[in-house]
Amino acid sequence: MSGVRTSVFKAGLEALYLTGAHRMLRPITGGIGAILMLHHVRPGEARDFAPNALLEVTPDYLDGVIERVRQSGFDIVTMDEVPGRIALGGEGRPFVAFTFDDGYRDNAEFAYPILKKHGAPFTIYLPTSFMDRRGELWWLVLEHTVRTQRAVTATIAGRSVHFDCSTATLKTEAFREIYWWLRSLPETELRAYVRDLSARHGIDFRDICRDLCMTWDEVRALGADPLVTFGAHTVEHLMLAKFPEETVRQELVASKARVEDELGRPVCHFAYPVGDPTSAGPREFALAREAGFTTAVTTRPGVLFAEHADHLTALPRVSLNGHFQSLRYLDVLLSGAAFAFFNRFRRVNAA
Repeated sequence: MSGVRTSVFKAGLEALYLTGAHRMLRPITGGIGAILMLHHVRPGEARDFAPNALLEVTPDYLDGVIERVRQSGFDIVTMDEVPGRIALGGEGRPFVAFTFDDGYRDNAEFAYPILKKHGAPFTIYLPTSFMDRRGELWWLVLEHTVRTQRAVTATIAGRSVHFDCSTATLKTEAFREIYWWLRSLPETELRAYVRDLSARHGIDFRDICRDLCMTWDEVRALGADPLVTFGAHTVEHLMLAKFPEETVRQELVASKARVEDELGRPVCHFAYPVGDPTSAGPREFALAREAGFTTAVTTRPGVLFAEHADHLTALPRVSLNGHFQSLRYLDVLLSGAAFAFFNRFRRVNAA
């Protein structure tokens, strides 16, 4: 989310909360439940350059979220329970499911003790190459490269561009320009580019994976608690819609089989990497069903409605975004009013 969109969305959350509109709209926009999406959970630290801060929340915030959803009358359920809860439509109690993408070590170190304290079940989606210590977390590798250098030279659209990275502001500008140019490339080119860029600045992309992600032994240790469910998240964390059908099918089937083999239990749930409309669409939703997944989640923002019973491999989620760590914002998000507002803003902005 760009800086402008973040500011607009935050202003919208504030307006909905302060006017109480989210409470009035909830019977219309609130749906029957929500799947909450998280990535990193770790103590906050002051950083002037943090382009991926939206992907992390603090342990205190997670603790407050769990307390708030229960105080608001929501049940906390497993992803195994979600299809049945959706099938009940409006007849059941409202519910949330906690989900974590990518298998970061901080999920075990900081999130798990809080979830355990509250007896709250949760699901972690595993990209198997990350657990194998060879995953390409290219967005974090790019961040680390820019953070550790006073200058970065990149080739963009055939031009050699020199970025002054001597201040946090200049680092942010450099990261943003390189990142969004990369997103326009085929993913194989994107990854090769980041691999080369980081290597030319003395950085091994695999070190980021080793530092941040759980090993299979750590996954198994965490999975000994019945509160924990594991899902698949592909092998290589690919934006699937950008690849041929056979590659997508292989990523789905191989990741499911690998997690099942490592953990000795069925894997019924899947998360699409990146998960926006450019990364997962109708073809991927159908292939996830074909691969045997009961549910599959996107990053498309929204709450759940009874109609999602017919779309269990295309479920939206509510992102617990690091830029919006306020429980008042959580109330607005769970009301569904925020998504109605933002969709309206996008339509008007595009007109």
